[in-house]
Amino acid sequence: MKDIGLWTIFKVVLNHSHPCCPDHTEMLKQHRELSMFVRRTIETHEKIGIKPSKTYQSFVAAAGSHRELEISEEDDAKEFGKYLVREKNQNFFFELNLEGDHYIKHALWADARSRAAFDYFGDVVSFDTTYNTNRYNFVLCSFVGVNHHGQSTLLGCTLIKNEDIQSFKWLFECWLRCMGGKAPKGILTDQCTSIQRAIELCMPTTIHRWCIWHIMKKIPSKLNGYKGHIHIEQEMSHVVWNSHTKDEFDRNWNDFLTKYGLGGNKWLSGN
Repeated sequence: MKDIGLWTIFKVVLNHSHPCCPDHTEMLKQHRELSMFVRRTIETHEKIGIKPSKTYQSFVAAAGSHRELEISEEDDAKEFGKYLVREKNQNFFFELNLEGDHYIKHALWADARSRAAFDYFGDVVSFDTTYNTNRYNFVLCSFVGVNHHGQSTLLGCTLIKNEDIQSFKWLFECWLRCMGGKAPKGILTDQCTSIQRAIELCMPTTIHRWCIWHIMKKIPSKLNGYKGHIHIEQEMSHVVWNSHTKDEFDRNWNDFLTKYGLGGNKWLSGN
């Protein structure tokens, strides 16, 4: 009878088709209802500015463990999506890439102000991946430009689960869609091979350079094995920050390497 849109039930089997696992009962919908106390606590914490992660941890502490808690973190992806959808400005942009129906794999969003700022200040962009979130273990990335007052201006934010080529490729393709397909003339990033390869694939005309801040902060860990490394670090910083032309830098850099016998240092001599 399905040809006319109707079905006839001939037999009902109420037994489960597979054994139930007690360790996963918290995943059942009936075990994930929010009590009135929990709802009011969440509302109160939100009003006084307590972060959702702190609220969740307080419930975990009270229940004794995550497994005893009648709240599933699998709904976080849906709630995050609902939060983004609630943005009323039609120029707000976001995309989510989910694993199944529950887990966020990648996310990108940019408000109307960020998208407008890119039109004016998107020639050279810094892409920063140095921030890591809490136990969710996401990397928080940001696209940042510099406005006409020399101030940093946010051009978009992302969350990624894995720092591999495919993740960054998804991210850059998504961000370019957000910005109307316009790639920046230059981009500054950390020394990451996956980022470099993704930029080559997605923005082949963009000039890619390593961020000097990321490079300089690695100096102590790279040179602390050398005798008198503090003085070496100071002189290296002087060469980097006080060489005003390419020729001047090349000359000072070579003198620096020769003076301290650093020609064989792979980090300093690498491209």
